[in-house]
Amino acid sequence: MSPIEQWNAFATIVIKEVRRFMRIWTQTLLPPAITMVLYFVIFGQLIGERIGTMDGFAYAQFVAPGLIMLAVITNSYSNVVSSFFSNKFIRCIEELLVSPTPNYVILTGYVIGGVARGLAVGAVVTLVSLFFTDLQIHSLPLVVITVILTAVMFSLAGLVNGVYARNFDDVNIIPTFILTPLTYLGGIFYSISLLPEFWQGVSKLNPILYMVNAFRYGFLGVADISVGLALGMISVFIFIFGGYAMHLLAVGKNLRA
Repeated sequence: MSPIEQWNAFATIVIKEVRRFMRIWTQTLLPPAITMVLYFVIFGQLIGERIGTMDGFAYAQFVAPGLIMLAVITNSYSNVVSSFFSNKFIRCIEELLVSPTPNYVILTGYVIGGVARGLAVGAVVTLVSLFFTDLQIHSLPLVVITVILTAVMFSLAGLVNGVYARNFDDVNIIPTFILTPLTYLGGIFYSISLLPEFWQGVSKLNPILYMVNAFRYGFLGVADISVGLALGMISVFIFIFGGYAMHLLAVGKNLRA
């Protein structure tokens, strides 16, 4: 394919993915906003008043970056896994794979679609958080870099899940039994400095801890983890998931009849 044809294929996939989640915005954008309102009311207001401050900030202000990152992670992941598996289920993905479209164009198109939804939901949740706390920005470049890299990573992970899923139940296994526990144990609601030394070490095995802390540092200027290490970890996971996703597309794992 010529560069123009590749661009047209890429733009078509991205536009399709964006239109897909925007068309059903009441299912993709509205629920996260409502969920975040409940989080802020329960954790930020009711429980937060009793906790007081954490790392020198009001509790609602401390958890806000983590809640935003939680929304970005879950939505970028779910957008790609559901879209890719649906296309695989109705077998239209086979037509795309046998076309002259390079695999990296297909992969990038789906990933950008997941990133677009993750960032859209993140923006909505950020606006919601402003009604409950005063968000400051310590480093805007770090905020932008972290949220984009995280959305890319979980979009890639969602595509890998979509390739392996054989039915709609398989689509929900990873988010339910792996992704959800990791996010809630990833330092969203607490600083790992409160944990005993052993559990601090265990927590550092959780990749989401690095994303949440880098994002929180971008807003508040405080983190339990080195920002450089956090960005490095995210980059490594992007390389791993990206390379593996390309491999799966190349061999047609669970994709061709």
